[in-house]
Amino acid sequence: MCSVGDVTNVDVSRLTPNEYECLDCNNKFKGLGRRVTCPSCKSSNVKKLN
Repeated sequence: MCSVGDVTNVDVSRLTPNEYECLDCNNKFKGLGRRVTCPSCKSSNVKKLN
């Protein structure tokens, strides 16, 4: 993680990943962030599940 200025304390272990499905290869996986990509095929054509 990169930050500029003051120290940012983020406890990553407390973040809850979302479930996603890749619309290109149908892989289901968990991810965090705004730009989630499929770990199998590297596609960004993904759909958030629930």
